Amino acid sequence: MTEKPRLRKLNRRDERPHKSSGKPRPQRQHRPSQGKRVAPSRPTRREAPEPANDAPELLYGRHTVLSALESGRPCNRIWVIPALRYDPRFHQRLNDAKQQGAVIDTVTPERLDQLCQRGRHQGIAIQVAAYSYWQLDDLLAKARTAPHPVLLAADGITDPQNLGAMIRTAEALGMQGMILPQRRAVGITATVAKAAAGALDHLPVARVVNLNQALEALKAAGYWLYGLSERGSIPLSKVTFDRPTVFVVGSEGQGVSLQTQKHCDHLVAIPLAGRTNSLNAAVAVGIALYEVCRQRSPAWDLTKGDMANP
Repeated sequence: MTEKPRLRKLNRRDERPHKSSGKPRPQRQHRPSQGKRVAPSRPTRREAPEPANDAPELLYGRHTVLSALESGRPCNRIWVIPALRYDPRFHQRLNDAKQQGAVIDTVTPERLDQLCQRGRHQGIAIQVAAYSYWQLDDLLAKARTAPHPVLLAADGITDPQNLGAMIRTAEALGMQGMILPQRRAVGITATVAKAAAGALDHLPVARVVNLNQALEALKAAGYWLYGLSERGSIPLSKVTFDRPTVFVVGSEGQGVSLQTQKHCDHLVAIPLAGRTNSLNAAVAVGIALYEVCRQRSPAWDLTKGDMANP
């Protein structure tokens, strides 16, 4: 018995006329299988753009604000509690800022809590233009005025408190500047400025696109590069810092990256006697900079007891 050919059964949707022509819809043709379908490739994910550097910043805290006012940094608005408005330390500075166009608002502590997101404002906050980074060439030109300049290069520091503490220590010990990378690292923010306690107004900070290229430029300018690493082969106290110096410090979690270590002349370590095998990045910087000061001036050697009478 001969089989009858199977006829494709039309469904109601196929029988409905097309809206535009009034004719029945054409039947869908079945295409032969051509193997496994490959999903279209997704577009590569773009990295988030860098934040704009010209946005105004909010600085708060008495030391930070007073340093900004004394340095003449332009400010747009000042919020201050009544107890500080006529304080002798701030009164004249606030009046000078007002004559230069700043708006002064006398507010309650609760209002400052809201503005500073519960930060430790100590009764005063100001809105200033964003920090203006130095160009690397300008920073080096300024550093040349010192006999043996010392710079800091931060590799991947993401904690603003740590960065602010490093800037504060470097300025307090008389160093000549700091270099930050643009990517994968914190920049100068209000939190950094607060932790630096006014040191940002006196210590030049440059921001570079490529840190490793900047380190090579420093080498060409005569600097010796020392990476601070717990795996360093040379103890810090065995190095004589009698030449232009750059300390390269990395984050607490990762340390100085392997790629950046290749650009360092030496990796130096801070010997530790306890069971803790690493130090906070800002603490390590403080110890390294103190060692430089101790070597260059006997007045810094506290073990000799002559700090008060150099």
